[in-house]
Amino acid sequence: MTEKFQPNWINEPPKKNSFRSIFKWGDPNEFKHPNERLYKLIKKTFGLDNHNFIQPSFNTGNNIVEETPPIRISEEIINNLNQICGKENVSITPYERVKYSYGKTLEEAIELRSGNISAITDVIVHPKNSDDIKKIVELCQKNKIPLHVFAGGSSVTLGHRSEKGGITIVISTHMNRVIEFNETDQTIVVEPGIFGPKLEFILNNAKRLLGSKKNYTCGHFPQSFEYSTAGGWVITLGSGQASTYYGDAKDLVISQKYITPKGEIKTKDFPASAAGPDIGSIFLGSEGIFGILVELKLKIFRHMPENKKNFAFIFPTWENAVDAAREISQSEGGVPAVLRISDEEETDVGLKLYGIEATIFDKLMKLKGFKSMQRSLCIGSTLGSKEYSKTAFKNVKKIAKRFGGLYLTGYPTSQWEHGRFKDPYMREDLNDYGVYIDTLETSVKWSNIHKVHKEVRAHIKEKQNIICMTHSSHFYPQGTNLYFIFISMFESNDEYINFHRGIIKKIHEAGGSLSHHHGIGKMMSFMFKEHIGKNEFELLQAIKKHLDPEMIINSKGIMEME
Repeated sequence: MTEKFQPNWINEPPKKNSFRSIFKWGDPNEFKHPNERLYKLIKKTFGLDNHNFIQPSFNTGNNIVEETPPIRISEEIINNLNQICGKENVSITPYERVKYSYGKTLEEAIELRSGNISAITDVIVHPKNSDDIKKIVELCQKNKIPLHVFAGGSSVTLGHRSEKGGITIVISTHMNRVIEFNETDQTIVVEPGIFGPKLEFILNNAKRLLGSKKNYTCGHFPQSFEYSTAGGWVITLGSGQASTYYGDAKDLVISQKYITPKGEIKTKDFPASAAGPDIGSIFLGSEGIFGILVELKLKIFRHMPENKKNFAFIFPTWENAVDAAREISQSEGGVPAVLRISDEEETDVGLKLYGIEATIFDKLMKLKGFKSMQRSLCIGSTLGSKEYSKTAFKNVKKIAKRFGGLYLTGYPTSQWEHGRFKDPYMREDLNDYGVYIDTLETSVKWSNIHKVHKEVRAHIKEKQNIICMTHSSHFYPQGTNLYFIFISMFESNDEYINFHRGIIKKIHEAGGSLSHHHGIGKMMSFMFKEHIGKNEFELLQAIKKHLDPEMIINSKGIMEME
């Protein structure tokens, strides 16, 4: 009997100080390889066979980072940084210079694989507290040195590019503490470098760790949850997988504290105020161009996981799923925490990826007339008090049935939950063999969701041999988001980048936002002025020039200053 072929996926952690250790997603010892059904789809789509998966065709990036461009910061400045933060918290090693200048975009990973390093910082500093940051900002302001901030490093918008070099502050090394917990107000004050798992662990165990009467949750679970920080969520206007119930990152913020070249900015911590324009909202989503975030007060919620109810439905068409999701969002009968609807192509791939294809569920769907490449999968869960979760669950089931949905129990959602933070690990596997996988997302209104979905997909599908999956995963009474995932092969990296930027332009032309929850970064700044409007852009310019007159903080960030 012939042994089943297994692709030669890499199962060893990256070499220490290698390029791969920088661009590989997540835990260096963690892997998730494409399953057999997804592997077969990739081979079929791109005309590949097993021979193409014997040895990686791309540079795996396991070579060591040894050389970088010359440092442009004087010895005197470096000595000043040593005095401010301690010599042990200042680095100019080639590896750290590269590591803290790169995020997790596909084009950055490709660049790192080639070893062709560009746009990197000069000096890495790990400040201990906000006083250190204040002194660093003053030093950079006086000497007109570009200043950047690195937290979790999960940016997918070229957010860490340092075209002019300078100094990069790593906020997560030391500034990751809980400052204050207030159970009466249901708030927590944290430093911006605290990672999602640490924050959630403290809140989930608040009775034991903080002496509270109840346990709590932050309610924010982006796919990058394990490797992103509270500060990063806020300055990029992130959104978690349970946002339909808990809200987006901006909805969680009570107050903020920033260090700017003009001085400290601290917003009031009232739950609401009509005392003039909301200064805090100016900083939300600013991606560090106005100042450096050093403190956050966040809302927290009661942690009641025992009341969670998973559900899943299959709809005859994507249109049915959209109509059901809109009614759930607008019915005021209780909303789920997690809600996700996949279009025809993503449903087909998702059923393969989560091991549902060819199971009893798949057979039941086909028996009931839910056809492949027409049907639309919906998964989700409800949370809250026992009564609320039960009511929301009943509301979802009632509405789904009205729009032709077939209840599939909570099994598909449980399968998705099992791997929801692990899917990004597959990127390196595919890239090793020359297969590109990337994403772009947008916010849409209910009234234009089908227009944006149709036009952007049509644009993507103009390229031959491409998989394009789309889903909506964050819901509001007025609209939702569209998340496009595309998989293909390209003749060159330039071809891929041109294709990617073309999708950004098409999203804008079709009537979607430039981003729903990933931010703008340097990747989309070329479209930012056109997207928000000339007068609006000039208003932001004026604020930037006031707070940062020498333009040192996150230079060439989301705004190309004129």
